Amino acid sequence: MTESAAIHIGFDDLVALLKTIFVHNGVSEPNAQILAENCSGCERDGSLSHGIFRMPGYVSSLKSGWVDGKAVPEVEDVAPAFLRVDAKGGFTQPAFFAARSHLIEKVKANGVAILAIRRSHHFSALWPDVEPFADEGLVALSVVNSMACVVPHGGHKAVFGTNPIAFASPRAGSYPFVFDQASSAIAHGDVQIAARAGHDLKPGMGVDRNGEPTTDPKAILDGGALLPFGGHKGNSIALMIEILSAALTGGYFSGEFDWSGHKGAQTPFTGQFFVVIDPERGGNHAFADRVAQICDLVLDAGQDRLPGERRHNTRKAALAHGIPLSPQNHDMLMALATP
Repeated sequence: MTESAAIHIGFDDLVALLKTIFVHNGVSEPNAQILAENCSGCERDGSLSHGIFRMPGYVSSLKSGWVDGKAVPEVEDVAPAFLRVDAKGGFTQPAFFAARSHLIEKVKANGVAILAIRRSHHFSALWPDVEPFADEGLVALSVVNSMACVVPHGGHKAVFGTNPIAFASPRAGSYPFVFDQASSAIAHGDVQIAARAGHDLKPGMGVDRNGEPTTDPKAILDGGALLPFGGHKGNSIALMIEILSAALTGGYFSGEFDWSGHKGAQTPFTGQFFVVIDPERGGNHAFADRVAQICDLVLDAGQDRLPGERRHNTRKAALAHGIPLSPQNHDMLMALATP
């Protein structure tokens, strides 16, 4: 997409448009606002596999009856540093927001707190969930499992989801250090984008329906599966995420839920785990400066950029000039916004 062909839209305008789409498809006003801001933020920051690319999947999942757009989460205070949330079959972000302020209170009181969300649908990037904590001076780590599409190392059947992990930390003198990465060799959304664009993938990312290595994204999507990154190392991380996101929270494992009766369902019905820390309890009174120091050492050693740098540059440009949408994506959103 060339710059001249792009249709630029302001962040607030995109939020309003996406909120309209969500409301027209059975999402409550409060939940729709949260989801629209989340999806617009991903698009604004260049996380295109989790931005408006996801809107048809949101809509088809809602229309299928698979997810409850009007769900009211139930927050359970179970220990001085432990919160649980039953998302009631709704989207994760409203469940997270229902507990967020209480979670921060617990972190401030105890130095650390855990949030366990179950029966939830997470269909977005993970970094938006943790970055705001770092903006408030806290350290946050979150993991979420998804639908089974990753074969265990040496295995022959998909067991894990892409199972991302995200981490955020304040950093003196700059935006927070934030990373968000799948435990699979590539994110499932990026495979879908490659399939639509007709691009091959790099070797080592997936297998076809016969378990044979392939670089064809369509073969991976058509009965194939992704591979863990780094072989057995990524496999261990994916398994850890299943344990934290499902076994600990009371959510479903990636291969445990059945959406076969809901044609069009695309959102995984699993769980999410957070741990949030007040770094001031570390006692060195220079945490953010130390984080900046190690980040500078990494750059001085030759790494060209830190995770999140491109996202912040894209965000800055979008806030100045608007969020660029292709005419096709703009038309898609307008069609979805029409009752």
